[in-house]
Amino acid sequence: MSSFELNKIFAAILCVGITIMLLNFTTGKILVAEELEKDAVTIEGTVASTHNATPAAPKLPDPIMAILADADIAKGAKLSKACAACHSFNKDGANKMGPNLWNIVGAAKAGKDGFSYSKAMVAAGGNWDYDSLNQFLTKPKKFISGTKMNFAGLKKAKDRAALVAWLRAQADAPIALPSTEDIAAEQALFAPPAAEEIHVEAIEETIKKETTEPSTEVEKEPAKASAEEATNEETETEEVPAEETHINEAVSEDTTTEEQPTETQH
Repeated sequence: MSSFELNKIFAAILCVGITIMLLNFTTGKILVAEELEKDAVTIEGTVASTHNATPAAPKLPDPIMAILADADIAKGAKLSKACAACHSFNKDGANKMGPNLWNIVGAAKAGKDGFSYSKAMVAAGGNWDYDSLNQFLTKPKKFISGTKMNFAGLKKAKDRAALVAWLRAQADAPIALPSTEDIAAEQALFAPPAAEEIHVEAIEETIKKETTEPSTEVEKEPAKASAEEATNEETETEEVPAEETHINEAVSEDTTTEEQPTETQH
């Protein structure tokens, strides 16, 4: 194959590529997809369109306060080894890539002296209470967007409870375990909102009405049929005298016909 033929093949491929690029660019300018504000046809029994719906609240991590008292502290010590490359846990330990975590449970966020925290951590404010630790250990960058901590998080609530229980023990005077009120408040976050309960009740009432309406219609049909039968019977009853009248007239005509010859004989 000569170089001239190779050049023609290359030129053909190049032309096809340029043509495809021009077509994509042109169709992208001509055809513009727009999101519908509402459905063109509303179908009964289906869920309404959610184009303009209020976004759902972010999913909270599973609660841990109720299981902290019985958490496996030995397992928490094993889990902490994955953090030892960036943190120290002993008293007066040095800061590494992350701050020293002695006395961390209950301490102020971004409160360790001598460590340069991210702006996001400083802006977060508050203390490392049980709820904050639970959310942060689930997914750090989701709880505090912009944190320097590169940690995927712990998915299982038992693992987070074990690690928090172990961190709580790494202190001069560990803070108190969650009270009954604290546990109840955390559990209340997972209760369904009142609006959802009302919505469910409304759906149940609608289903109940739809279930009872067909039976009412079935009961009406026999009543309608009985009324029609009664009307037909009355009509037949009224027509009987008319038939008797025709019979009497026919009898009288026959009698008249028989009497005429008698008058002629006289």
